[in-house]
Amino acid sequence: MDDPAGFMKSLFDAAIAAAQPAVCVPPHLPPLPRGRTIVIGAGKASAAMAAAVEAHWPGDLEGLVVTRYGFSQPCEKIEIVEAAHPIPDEAGLDAAKRMHDLVQGLTSEDLVLCLISGGGSALLTLPAEGIPFEDKQAVTDMLLRCSAPISEINTVRKHLSAVKGGRLGAACSPARLHTLIISDVPGDEPAMVASGPTIPDGTRPSDALKVLEKFELTIPRSVRTHLEGSPPEPVQVKNASHYVIASAGQSLEVAAVEAARQDIGVTIFGDAVEGESRDVGRDMARRVLAGDERPHLYLSGGETTVTMTGSGIGGPNTEFLLGLALELDGAPGIYALACDTDGIDGSGDNAGAIVTPETLARAKAALLDAAKRLTNNDAYSFFKDLDDLVISGPTYTNVNDFRAILVL
Repeated sequence: MDDPAGFMKSLFDAAIAAAQPAVCVPPHLPPLPRGRTIVIGAGKASAAMAAAVEAHWPGDLEGLVVTRYGFSQPCEKIEIVEAAHPIPDEAGLDAAKRMHDLVQGLTSEDLVLCLISGGGSALLTLPAEGIPFEDKQAVTDMLLRCSAPISEINTVRKHLSAVKGGRLGAACSPARLHTLIISDVPGDEPAMVASGPTIPDGTRPSDALKVLEKFELTIPRSVRTHLEGSPPEPVQVKNASHYVIASAGQSLEVAAVEAARQDIGVTIFGDAVEGESRDVGRDMARRVLAGDERPHLYLSGGETTVTMTGSGIGGPNTEFLLGLALELDGAPGIYALACDTDGIDGSGDNAGAIVTPETLARAKAALLDAAKRLTNNDAYSFFKDLDDLVISGPTYTNVNDFRAILVL
């Protein structure tokens, strides 16, 4: 193969294309209602989802969705608001208040079409009564820094919110509620994507407390008081349906088909891989080194996490790759790409990066200490100095991490 890196980038592009709202939204639109159609939503893909709705909706509509800064798409009837991610800001708070007000006073002849994708937890933020917004921001920051898996982070978010955990869905009653979901969570549990604003689940306030205690977090008094005093009964949402319309598994399958067309064997390690990013990278390197089939492609998705102990810059995908490169130790014929399908790895300007058999040798020649960079959580700078970052810009979708390891 003349261009292994280019080949893997083409697989990443195919995975993103399969999850584009313009492709996956139209087949799942509900029938036109007798009454009004209100569109609401939150997430990195929500603006593109709204644009897809406008392009294919046969009747009148109105609405409001909130997306990440830089992820807006032009719409005529649906208002698009941009807000901060991953730590919520005032723009997201105001949008959540307005969205909650928008679905008040509807009738059984009205339709609420809710567009949800990853990132919505931070973008759609309205703290429960008694919790100052600053305390909600502080808890979010703590959870992100301690490497908690997304399922546990969202369990806490739900029980500190006036809109998550099905509460926004309950406010839509008695209107018909139809939720379309582009999943970025391992396992594609609908109630976990964006913390399930229209979909309640079985977790309790005590479950949120257990997560906070597990990581020994010093939480604000308002948060503890709320969780200890909240009723254990789950939220009830009526006259509702929901559909996962794009996921990591679907995008990995598309990439696998593309590789098979090149007569390359494929193994999918899974679409719900979790764990400490550098450790997952090392483990996958060992698994690949143990294989004996060439050429072969190893794919995986999911969401790994980074425990911040250093002062560097990086994200889950670059940290995964640096751990993988160190474990491979320049093994011949092995290339790897790891990127976030939303185009943003952590808080950087890159989607991810690429590793080649020459990565460590090039780093040594450039006086870059890979092990020290990893210890300092500085994987972004490492790959930037090698000019091996993958920069795609916003992709307007989000089915989480895409990882490809090619053995030639």
